[in-house]
Amino acid sequence: MSTPTVDNTPVSPDAPNNAKPETILPTLFGEGYGTYQVKKGSFVVSFLINTLGTAILVYIGSYVAAKAPELKKVIANSGIVDISPYIPEASKTQMGGGGGGGDRDKLQASKGALPKLDKEQITPPVVVVRNDNPKLVVPPSVVVAPDIKLPTVGPLGDPMAGVTGPASNGTGSGGGIGSGSGGGVGSGRGPGVGPGWGGGIGGGAYRVGGGVSAPRGLYTPDPEYSEEARKAKYQGVVVLWVVVGPDGRPHDMRVQRSLGMGLDEKAMEAVRQWKFEPARKDGQPVAVQINVEVNFRLY
Repeated sequence: MSTPTVDNTPVSPDAPNNAKPETILPTLFGEGYGTYQVKKGSFVVSFLINTLGTAILVYIGSYVAAKAPELKKVIANSGIVDISPYIPEASKTQMGGGGGGGDRDKLQASKGALPKLDKEQITPPVVVVRNDNPKLVVPPSVVVAPDIKLPTVGPLGDPMAGVTGPASNGTGSGGGIGSGSGGGVGSGRGPGVGPGWGGGIGGGAYRVGGGVSAPRGLYTPDPEYSEEARKAKYQGVVVLWVVVGPDGRPHDMRVQRSLGMGLDEKAMEAVRQWKFEPARKDGQPVAVQINVEVNFRLY
């Protein structure tokens, strides 16, 4: 019986290595199955599953994009009322009304349905009740003509608010719900609904004409010159767009035609101090939108 011998001859590091390294990880082409036994069918199954998942995501995205109007309608009917179809288009002579409110909350007003519609308002609507024990318990309402039919079911809120987050009366003031003032609902001023003034369904302030008189200036102090314009001997006219409210004071002012050099700001500072006899419709003071010219002349 022969005894095996061991070759102790040192191997030079520079000697060529003809041994082919064994493939560790398997591949799609069948290599490497000596170490980890993996079936080729696993790659096919994995590929099919990923392809199917991608196809489902693409289908869902295209379905949502195609059905967006229907989905929006479903969401709108689930306790959130959109009153925009009931708001009449702007008219040069007959538009008016509206209202807004809030309690200076940091959050925008909650969405919801309108409160009771009535000719007079005793209690402004609210989403968040600050007084749990009021002295006079009266259902909240907004001033809208009773012949206008609006949905008033569901939780209270501003139907045209842009958010559906935590409960909030809105960023406005004077009670009510929204970003305006006056105890109504919306972005306007007054106890009504919408962007107008003084009650009813709003569409903006009135315009002069068609039974609406023009406001008359009672106190109109001249503007001051800016130092920059005075040194440049700059002259001209600034035109401001202004809403004169039923209180005879200017509101919602913006520059219609600018002069620059600080004169626009000086014009607005002056007009904010003006006092008007308010415009009237059917004998009642109403808000009207007018253009005011402010002259800057060096004498």
